[in-house]
Amino acid sequence: MGYDHIIIGAGSAGCVLANRLSADPSCNVLLLEAGKPDRKLEIHIPGAYTKLNNTSVDWSFWTEPQEHVDGRRLYVPRGKTLGGSSSTNAMAYVRGNRKDFDEWATLGNEGWSYADLLPYFIKSENNEDFGPPWHGKGGLLNVKKAYSPSPLGEAFIRACAANGIPRNEDYNGSEQFGASMLQFTIRNNQRHSTAAAFLKPVLGRRNLSVRTGCHVARIVIREARAVGVEVIQADGSKEFIGCGGEVILSAGAIQSPQVLMLSGLGDRDVLSRFGIEVKAYLPGVGRNLQDHVWSGVSSYTDIPTGNSLIRPFPMVKALLQHLLWKGGPLSNSPLEANAFLSTNDSPDRPDVQFHMAPFAIAGDYTSDIYNLKTFARRDGFGILAVLIRPESRGFVTLRSADPLDAPIIQPCFLSHPADLDKLVYAVRRSIDVAEHPALKEYAPEGVHFPSEPFSDESLRTHIRRSLETLYHPVGTCRMGNDALSVVDASLRVKGIQGLRVADASVMPTIISGNTNAATVMIGEKAADLILEKLKR
Repeated sequence: MGYDHIIIGAGSAGCVLANRLSADPSCNVLLLEAGKPDRKLEIHIPGAYTKLNNTSVDWSFWTEPQEHVDGRRLYVPRGKTLGGSSSTNAMAYVRGNRKDFDEWATLGNEGWSYADLLPYFIKSENNEDFGPPWHGKGGLLNVKKAYSPSPLGEAFIRACAANGIPRNEDYNGSEQFGASMLQFTIRNNQRHSTAAAFLKPVLGRRNLSVRTGCHVARIVIREARAVGVEVIQADGSKEFIGCGGEVILSAGAIQSPQVLMLSGLGDRDVLSRFGIEVKAYLPGVGRNLQDHVWSGVSSYTDIPTGNSLIRPFPMVKALLQHLLWKGGPLSNSPLEANAFLSTNDSPDRPDVQFHMAPFAIAGDYTSDIYNLKTFARRDGFGILAVLIRPESRGFVTLRSADPLDAPIIQPCFLSHPADLDKLVYAVRRSIDVAEHPALKEYAPEGVHFPSEPFSDESLRTHIRRSLETLYHPVGTCRMGNDALSVVDASLRVKGIQGLRVADASVMPTIISGNTNAATVMIGEKAADLILEKLKR
């Protein structure tokens, strides 16, 4: 049968779109997801986050070797299940800075200023801790600070305040600068993914169909119009599914450009190299890749932290606490507190973020820091010093014309020299925080990773050896009105009728903070744009 709307990708934006579009009973909606349903137990346990990487619910991508990061290939997890990366992330709810969105508007994207977008953030949200005018009550996505934080979160905030980073109760409110306890997409001590919040409550709608295990090979374009999709099913067979209205691509910043290129939309030189017929010349597809990167510092504590869970007995005890009573240490995200600050280059909005995690990192340089073997055997905490407004830009492109091949991911991390300079500043500030008496009360030995001396040169070496991404790729199908933009301000793919992109790939510039909340907002905005068109 034909559908009015086909949504490719049941991730953070895709689940929102499925809910909002199917609320109109006259619209027949199909949601396609390459992964399986979100039945994996660890998805729903906040503290089991580290058990999701490199599993069946993760695409487990890797970058190309990074010239400016000692030639290392960096891990790029992406959710492969209902809820997408909202089912596999650390659940931090961070909107970004108002100037981020005002910048989008000044780049030619009318309707994307902070004033335009705040209502969409509020619409989605049911915030248990904060209310109007900045937060929503009664929305579908639950937001809550940690139910049972460790004493380290408050100690971190006091240490920040003593180092010129003031306490700020709500970084998603009127002011972003400062140190706070993090807000999370957690409900009743369980992960509240977009699948749990938006999709599962409406699965009974007769006009909504959800198919998992369907890998989209390409969008079918005829006479400059998207008329459907070709999918690869679990048994390897291909199927065409027709669409009489719009195809909405929500496969994320890595796979949305890949799908567009496989469909004949992109740079003609790239497409011709793989024998793909050019349906529309869009040279910006896959370009403008941006991501947040970080390097960490770590200290050992004399109180129990998440490192205890590496040992079998504490882990079994914590698992039983969660399964039986939805309590205990596994009810928390692996992150706890947060701070936003700026270098001298960015006085008006943050360009550095700290995440405080009640886990100590081992004092070595294993590339995949989320592998349990790299957690310290002693209890401790870490501070992730994150560069949230990087200058470096990379790209995503095809590895082959086979839809099942992972694309080439080349972020060009630290290719802009300012990025390394800012990270040195960020790591040095995080050491100052970790060494403050408020935290040394619990960690009297001070910072163990990196080891002293903390010279600029040794910190540069530490950063290159320890750098990881924060798993926030954006920008590869950016919106705008110049020659390299891929979609317009209504998220319509240029030169093609009946096709939009709605996910983090449309961000022209990366936001100042974790990207999941903004991706949910993009789903809300996209749904309104589509429904408004139907009303006309």
